[in-house]
Amino acid sequence: MKKKLFIFLLLLSVKGFAQLKQMPAYPLAVHDPYFSIWSTSDNVNESTTKHWTGTNNSLVAMLSVNGVWYKFLGNTENKLEALLPDSDVSPYVSKYTEIKPSVDWTNINYDDNSWRTGKGIFGSTTTGPQTEWNSKDIWIRRAFTVASTSVHELLLKLKYDDNVEVYLNGEKIYTATCCSANKEVALNNSIQQKLVAGKNILAVHCENTGGPGIIDVGLYDKLPVEKMNNAVQIQKNITATQTNYEFKCGDVALKLNFTSPLIASDLDLLSRPVTYINFQIQSTKESKVKLVLLSADAIAKNNAGEAVNKEIGSAQNISFIKTGTVKQPVLQKKGDDVRINWGYSYIAVEKGNNTKQSITPAINGFTSSAMSETAIDFGTVKNNAVTKTILLGYDDLYSIQYFNKNLQAWWKKNYTDMQSLLVKAFADKQRVKTICDKFDDDLYTKALAAGGEKYAELCIAAYRESLAAHKLVRGENNEILFPQKENFSNGSIWTVDVTYPSAPLTLIYNPSLLKGMVEPIMYYSESGIWTKPFAAHDLGTYPIANGQTYGEDMPVEEAGNMIILSAAICKAEGNYEFAQKHWKVLSQWVEFLLKDGFDPLNQLCTDDFAGHLARNTNLSVKAIVGIAAYAQMANVLHLNDKAKQLKDTAIAMASRWQQMANDGDHYALTFDKKNTWSQKYNLVWDKLLGLNIFPKSVYEKEIKFYLTKQNKYGLPLDSRKTYTKSDWIVWTATLASNQKDFQALINPVYDYLLETPTRVPLSDWHETTNGKQVGFQARSVVGGYFMKMLEQKWNNKK
Repeated sequence: MKKKLFIFLLLLSVKGFAQLKQMPAYPLAVHDPYFSIWSTSDNVNESTTKHWTGTNNSLVAMLSVNGVWYKFLGNTENKLEALLPDSDVSPYVSKYTEIKPSVDWTNINYDDNSWRTGKGIFGSTTTGPQTEWNSKDIWIRRAFTVASTSVHELLLKLKYDDNVEVYLNGEKIYTATCCSANKEVALNNSIQQKLVAGKNILAVHCENTGGPGIIDVGLYDKLPVEKMNNAVQIQKNITATQTNYEFKCGDVALKLNFTSPLIASDLDLLSRPVTYINFQIQSTKESKVKLVLLSADAIAKNNAGEAVNKEIGSAQNISFIKTGTVKQPVLQKKGDDVRINWGYSYIAVEKGNNTKQSITPAINGFTSSAMSETAIDFGTVKNNAVTKTILLGYDDLYSIQYFNKNLQAWWKKNYTDMQSLLVKAFADKQRVKTICDKFDDDLYTKALAAGGEKYAELCIAAYRESLAAHKLVRGENNEILFPQKENFSNGSIWTVDVTYPSAPLTLIYNPSLLKGMVEPIMYYSESGIWTKPFAAHDLGTYPIANGQTYGEDMPVEEAGNMIILSAAICKAEGNYEFAQKHWKVLSQWVEFLLKDGFDPLNQLCTDDFAGHLARNTNLSVKAIVGIAAYAQMANVLHLNDKAKQLKDTAIAMASRWQQMANDGDHYALTFDKKNTWSQKYNLVWDKLLGLNIFPKSVYEKEIKFYLTKQNKYGLPLDSRKTYTKSDWIVWTATLASNQKDFQALINPVYDYLLETPTRVPLSDWHETTNGKQVGFQARSVVGGYFMKMLEQKWNNKK
């Protein structure tokens, strides 16, 4: 009783307080894979705000206090002078070959006359390139001339998928491995000195290790910008749905709040592509205060060179600026490193004599393109706090194509157009803030109870990022569709082995959303379009979902995933109607696992970046747990003979697994290679679903061993490399039988969150020795961090 009272008082004492203060990147306006704006610096006024891909989506805000301006949001955009433009500026002609050249191919004087000539960007057919590249390797040479070698700062811009090497006049200047990325790399003085007056050669080799490939490079002179007087940032904190900053601007205290109301249990709020930007002003003495917010055109276009139209309009009590590309190529662009170039961005404010909206032309040394300007005159401020709100929204017109039918976002079920949604959003602003405050406190309190303070902060960091990798779409029959984009891992849509790790979040807050991820894959098989005996890997390349585009299947992985997820949905909903509805295809998949699941052939699993692996013991666990999960569903559906048969089979398989995988004080990576190990994260469903196929001694043996293998920033994925997947670490840690061991495995992941030098939306794939990103970012899989909370919720229901 005393222990319970202590926990209650502890939770009461922290409820409502600031929660997370440090992240690799901070979510500002995040809703879906296209409408997603982040800050990549701890002080929000020291960097240009960006789309999750790294492309600038600039928001700049300034406060005038008695005539003195203070910049408190965003930063000036550096103008880039092209020495060698990439495809964002214009298609370009270069020499290329897909046959390995001689070792001197990077040199200026190399004879490339036998090479082919093509236009960049180069990529797989599915990426919509200027020149198709569908082989494993491509070598590219781009010649350019400079009159002078004097540059301010040499900048390499590149997009690649997967491995890349870049050379300037024969010297390697950049290299990176899997997976997809969009980067701007500042090159040091020694590299700048490799430039020569006259002819230069930028040479690139890119290797595609699987899935779509893409390569695009450019070289720029980054020009200096005019410096502005920055507001002093006092503090910041992040909750599940909000990002907050406080500033000092002379005598004025400013609070800045971004609220993206991604409330998973409320489909109306979750679907609304509208972020509230709240400004609270308070002064220690009488001050005249004005505010200006500038919003860039880039939010509504994929490439910098695309022309846009802008218009200022109004609806009822609001005014708005609407921005979109001239061409409006709806759903014509698909791929990984792409942004939306159809539909319209909106910036809206309540009408009044103190507000004004206008179109501001590019300002030399300050903005690189025209901006939408919203100005608010607070008048004379003293003592009493004054709050004003600006809305940032996006209407994508059509969100995805689903088996050749264009579908719209869920919010269009209730609103005729964006203007009516913005009017409603303003009317709802206090209600929405109250809902978000309550939800944020509740999430933190429950996460704290489940796993402790550091675990709770990891859940806060993951919440918006996970949901904003999805788009809530209304199906033709009013069904919930919740596709995710496989961000910076190949751009697939409805990827099963991305749904699988992300599932704990939606199982907690709204299992209907998980059904919106799982059922389209079931339909793909049930309709007869997909004819293989296991589940598909994906339904296409985002936002086009007409069928699998990934080049290789993951047979055991996806069949096991779909059965386990179905059992989890049934448990979360408290009934088995979902299993009954899809029993035929679930039965087909379990038959495949019975035949091929226990000792998997050489194949990919969800950790495909690590390469093919035969006799994978963790993949075998997935098959065994999948069979047992099917047996559990069969039992509830009163298919008693089938349930007993498959449960007995799973128990026998688990016993055999322990013998074959045993490697002394742990279990091996593969059945045939001793002195190896791996995280057996798939075991967690045996525990959470209450299957009890594997004895607890298996969990305990593995956890004890893992605690001896950790590095500074976490437990490696397996014995082959020192990198890890942080979502899997949380699953693995949930196998622990006590909080001490759980937190011992979680704490290094928390250190990674705070200390990683890679300033991008939280990457789930990082190096455990130095905390650097290896690949992937802004992915829904961080929803897997909620596994411990899911265990707590289901245990509390017992």
